[in-house]
Amino acid sequence: MDLTNRLAVSYYQVIAVLNEEHHIYLVQHQETHKIYVKKILDVYNIDIYRQLHTSPVTGIPRIIDYCEENNQLIVIEEFISGDSLEDKLNCSSLTLEDILHYMFDLCDILEQLHSREPAIIHRDIKPSNVIITNYNRAVLLDFNAAKYFSAQSKEDTVLLGTHGYAAPEQYGFGASSPQTDIYSLGVLLKEMLASIHNPSKNLEIIADTCTQLDPSKRYQSVAKLRNELCTSFQTQVPVQKLSKRSNLLPPGYRTKTPWKMFIASIVYLFIIWLSLTLEVENTYGFTLWFERFFCLSMMLCIVFGCFNYLDIQRFMPLCKHKNKLIHYIGIVLLNICIISGFLITMLVLETLLSL
Repeated sequence: MDLTNRLAVSYYQVIAVLNEEHHIYLVQHQETHKIYVKKILDVYNIDIYRQLHTSPVTGIPRIIDYCEENNQLIVIEEFISGDSLEDKLNCSSLTLEDILHYMFDLCDILEQLHSREPAIIHRDIKPSNVIITNYNRAVLLDFNAAKYFSAQSKEDTVLLGTHGYAAPEQYGFGASSPQTDIYSLGVLLKEMLASIHNPSKNLEIIADTCTQLDPSKRYQSVAKLRNELCTSFQTQVPVQKLSKRSNLLPPGYRTKTPWKMFIASIVYLFIIWLSLTLEVENTYGFTLWFERFFCLSMMLCIVFGCFNYLDIQRFMPLCKHKNKLIHYIGIVLLNICIISGFLITMLVLETLLSL
């Protein structure tokens, strides 16, 4: 098994350095040419990575391959395109709606981890370990500090975590438990609320409960935290479902920023006007409206491709490249594929209609 894993990992070629200090690289599979992330870990629990590989968790990067060698773990995982929550906090670009969406995304991830037997405790939830994808979903990274929960353990034997986000029990005042991740999630919530102008008092109270020094005074499960979030805002619909619906909004409307929505409205109206007034020589009636509809659909898809609607750029690996020039070349190639697909489809349908 180890030999097989080593052979599998050897198929990935490093194409860029993401973080030299922490040994994180962008790699490409030599046969499929797909882009992934390679990490070389000195501290890890191989059993957790083995379980995440065989039983993936929605909301974390998929573990593609791994192997242990010379007391290090080499992990190949899914590449997630987006910005870190740390970057978004630095830019003060969050809204209250964003905060709610991210909290529910993270609650959903932690519920999956904590429901395992035994529960997996992440132990290093912080802004740099949360990626916000291009379709505004939160993804949780880095499980090198993760451990299994043990009811018999009285204190952590290895002190891991990040200062400011780690719960008191991670410093020898007890054993890590699901409440440890709830503490870190509360610190994260406080930071997000501090970045906006009118933070919610209800959310501030929830964050305070999450970050109680005594684990018994925190929420005793992520499910209870989720329920408190829902109750505080008197919503009958889980916020993650609202988030999914907002993800279906077209580019320009997803963040609900007024000036972006205004510009997007003008662009969409222009595209609709241009397409529906299109004139084609010697083409009339149904055929003309058929071609106008195809023109409208093609132009909208080009916009969607440029702005990565529903993460469409994942189908073109070059779009995920860190090099801006290669990234834009990937977008151009994606749009060429979209245009070619529409033209071929239109020719086929026109041929069938003319029979």
